[in-house]
Amino acid sequence: MWTQASALLLLACCLCPAEAQSNGSRRQSIWDVPIRFKTKANDLCTMMITGQGEYTRLRLSCQSNKRSYWCEYVGKPYTCGPYNKNPRHYFVQMMWGLRKLHNACQAPRVIKPHMCRKANDESQMVFSSASFSRSSSEASRTGTRPAVQPARPQPRPAATRPGSVRQASTKFIRVSPSVRTTQESSPQPTAPTVESYPKRMARQYCWRSLQGVCSYIIGLFRN
Repeated sequence: MWTQASALLLLACCLCPAEAQSNGSRRQSIWDVPIRFKTKANDLCTMMITGQGEYTRLRLSCQSNKRSYWCEYVGKPYTCGPYNKNPRHYFVQMMWGLRKLHNACQAPRVIKPHMCRKANDESQMVFSSASFSRSSSEASRTGTRPAVQPARPQPRPAATRPGSVRQASTKFIRVSPSVRTTQESSPQPTAPTVESYPKRMARQYCWRSLQGVCSYIIGLFRN
């Protein structure tokens, strides 16, 4: 009797480690097989899931002919009961939302799949890092622009008093006559021309009609 009970106990001890090892290998195969999908922009993306201590890390890598990028999410999805039953389906539900985007890494910063909607917040995946700046990317996607600084008002010229205008006009009236007098003054008289000796002799001794001839002849004799 005791021999049969001992044999059954020994058999049970041998089967339990074997079953645990089988479950462990099946669980490990879930992490080894990545989830692949295409985004709305036709980027080919791969989801790699790894465990780091109490946290589960999701690395999402995408590439196409024009670009490549990556981002990471971390969380504790094992705190959700349905996740422990089918962990792969947890990330498949995440993939359903990511493939609807043009950029898979522009998903919400906090993602909780539908299967764990009733679980606590620790079961959700939280954005950790990315190959680009989320702030600039989100600004370009939403179309927001940086605030424009208001233009500084230009200072208005000081209002001139009527008295100052009158004084200025008076000064102009006082100055303008002197300027006009200077401009309109008569030219300086030129020095009188000196009359030559032949012309003077012809004017004195010859008739007026013959003064030119006389002046010419006197000039010949004088030379």
